[in-house]
Amino acid sequence: MNLTLHLTDNCNMDCSYCIREKCPKDMSEEVLFKACDLAFSKGTRAGLCFFGGEPLLKKELIYKALDYCEKKSEKTGIRFDCKMTTNGTLLDEEFLDRAAKANLGIGLSFDGRAQDVCRIFANGKPTSSVVEEKAKLLLKYIPKASALATIAPQAVPYYAESVKYLHDLGFKNVSFVIAYGHKVNWTDSDLDALRVQLEETASYLKELFLKKETFYMSAIDSKISDCIRGRNPAERCHLGTRQMPVTPDGTLYPCTSFIGDEKYILGNVFDGIDEAKVIELAKRSATPETCRECDLVKRCTNSCGCANRMNTGNENQVSPLQCTYERMLIEISDNLGEELYQIDPDRFAKEFA
Repeated sequence: MNLTLHLTDNCNMDCSYCIREKCPKDMSEEVLFKACDLAFSKGTRAGLCFFGGEPLLKKELIYKALDYCEKKSEKTGIRFDCKMTTNGTLLDEEFLDRAAKANLGIGLSFDGRAQDVCRIFANGKPTSSVVEEKAKLLLKYIPKASALATIAPQAVPYYAESVKYLHDLGFKNVSFVIAYGHKVNWTDSDLDALRVQLEETASYLKELFLKKETFYMSAIDSKISDCIRGRNPAERCHLGTRQMPVTPDGTLYPCTSFIGDEKYILGNVFDGIDEAKVIELAKRSATPETCRECDLVKRCTNSCGCANRMNTGNENQVSPLQCTYERMLIEISDNLGEELYQIDPDRFAKEFA
């Protein structure tokens, strides 16, 4: 099974859109090893995602988890996979050497040219120059590492430029999502500006396609490939079944945005998972009532309980913001997909089918 380990609730940065409350709560070794055992207790694959706060504040726990799980995998024959999301500021060669040996997938939270707009150190200083150098070091050791950008309203003007910048830096896989939650306020003019940036980004992706360059920009490319393959992106969200968060004290929740809500506690690493609660929750995480008659119901992430909860307070209610954004993204992606197919049908099929 897959678990996201919140190794600490502390962070060395102060991002304006972050909804997590920073505090000095760290995971103990006892909770860590119990979580590792739980990951191996169910299924033919054990997966861990190191998360925070900033997980690299607890590097020693990551080392211990890797050593423990690699030995457990060898002993049990159960496959072990691991990944991490980090702000990158604490990356160093020693850690990256160990990460590469463990085949640790790393997602670098990096907003590109918009980095200093929202992502600053806790002392108020900018982070862009530090993270750029760390990104270069990361790609040296783990060339397949991805960049994860979160675009708040004030960062919209940098969107397309940031995609180009991250590509030029050497990333082959980038993920761009818009910021949700009570700390951001999207206006109609922000969304109009976002459409312009998405269209500019689509033009850039077309340029790369013409150059036969391999580059995956998830926001747009996933919409194209899901459409071609007949996949419903809403099906990727299964609260409490695909990736269960573990808090520093070992409590289990269905998703990050639910942490702290006692109604959604699904157990703990010491006593195990409350399977009845998981089943009950899974029944509620269906397509929202307001989306069922929509023509695009199978094209958007309407059932993402985490995003819905951040925006509306209800995991089964989609916000007008998300609906507007998804419609915009689908339209632009479909237009690009049609253009790329006309340019080179065979290559289009190879990349998206």
